[in-house]
Amino acid sequence: MRAAGRLEVLGAALLFSTGGAAIKATTLGAWPVAGLRSGIAGLVLLLLVPQARRGWRRETALVAAAYAATLTLFVAANKLTTSANAIFLQSTAPLYLLLLGPWLLRERLRRADLAVAAAVLAGFACVVLGSAAPVRTAPDPATGNALAAASGLAYAVTLLGLRWLGTRKVAPGEAPPSGVGAVALGNLLAFAACLPFALPMAPTATDWAVLTYLGVAQIALAYFLLTRGMTQVPALEASLLLLLEPALNPAWSWLLLGERPGAWPAVGGVLILGATTWRAMRAGARTDDAEG
Repeated sequence: MRAAGRLEVLGAALLFSTGGAAIKATTLGAWPVAGLRSGIAGLVLLLLVPQARRGWRRETALVAAAYAATLTLFVAANKLTTSANAIFLQSTAPLYLLLLGPWLLRERLRRADLAVAAAVLAGFACVVLGSAAPVRTAPDPATGNALAAASGLAYAVTLLGLRWLGTRKVAPGEAPPSGVGAVALGNLLAFAACLPFALPMAPTATDWAVLTYLGVAQIALAYFLLTRGMTQVPALEASLLLLLEPALNPAWSWLLLGERPGAWPAVGGVLILGATTWRAMRAGARTDDAEG
């Protein structure tokens, strides 16, 4: 059963990784892409995943708002900077988690965490300072990098919120807050927020095909596979398997669109992902020691 779970988590990571190239493949701007992608994903999740329709509470809406911001900022970043920069800067979320965790969740900051934060910060600097001049697929790298960094912060808040939902106590017989529900609601909120700025729009048939893929496969199916796989795969192993997403994301844009990330952003990505991997493995070792 664990082998099937690993394949489901890897499948989710593979689908997630195609987001950057697919977003760039549309002729539409950031607002319609972000809105329609999320609108389609939200509807599919509500229709196909029963957990997405349960446990909607005020707390769920707060986490959903952070996730909606993550979705929208990530699309906008991909439209302006390279896919590599967008995914690597979003992957700085662990840096914000380290800084916000002690404040919001009363989680103690360890000395080793400071080394992780330094490595992620160094990777951040490499990505931002090493960005190339504007090109067709990345017309405004500076603005896109700023939006991608903001997406990383919003993603960190989302992850903290999902962890917070998992620790909330509810009255007997009351449905607990739902993480999948927050994901579905977040997509619907992103759709509602983007739609006024997206109109008028004139998607082509190709645009609709790409948007449908983004909503149905790249978000909804990916989260469906992830939630199934996480029931069979330990959290540490799942977090490491999900690193396939930032590793493959730039590769898709290079293969399909000819977009090259540049040497310094690649170095920054290695630093960010390496620090994230090391921290995840240390966290897993501490858990094993505690259980032993």
